[in-house]
Amino acid sequence: METILMVLHVAIALGLIGLVMIQHGKGADAGAAFGSGASATVFGARGAGSFLTRTTAILAALFFANSLLLAYMASSKSEPVTLMEQVTPAVQQSAPIESVPAVPETDQGAPSAAPSSDVPAVN
Repeated sequence: METILMVLHVAIALGLIGLVMIQHGKGADAGAAFGSGASATVFGARGAGSFLTRTTAILAALFFANSLLLAYMASSKSEPVTLMEQVTPAVQQSAPIESVPAVPETDQGAPSAAPSSDVPAVN
C-alpha cells in the first residue's frame, strides 16, 4: 500500500510540475512559448486558463492529502527491528560454560617482588 502511495505521490508531483510549467503568467513569459497564449485553442480564449488553474488546484489538494497520508502511515509503523534482534544468538543456544578450569600451580610460580641477585638494580 505504501509503495502504491509513493508512486502516486511522484505521479502527482510530476503532473503539478507540468501544469505549472505550461500555464502563462501575467506577462505570458513561459506559457506563450508553448502555444498556450493562442486564442483559438480547444478551451477557447479564457477556458484554458481556468481549466489549468482548476486542475492545478485539484492536483495540489491531492498532493497534500497524499503527503499527510504517507506521514501518518510512517508515524504509525512499529519500531524497525535491528539486525542484531533479527539474528538468533548462537551463544545462547549452545551449552553454558559451567566453570573455568584452574591454572595448575608450578614451582616457578609468579616472580617475586624482590629483585634477584643476577639482575642489576636500576637507579
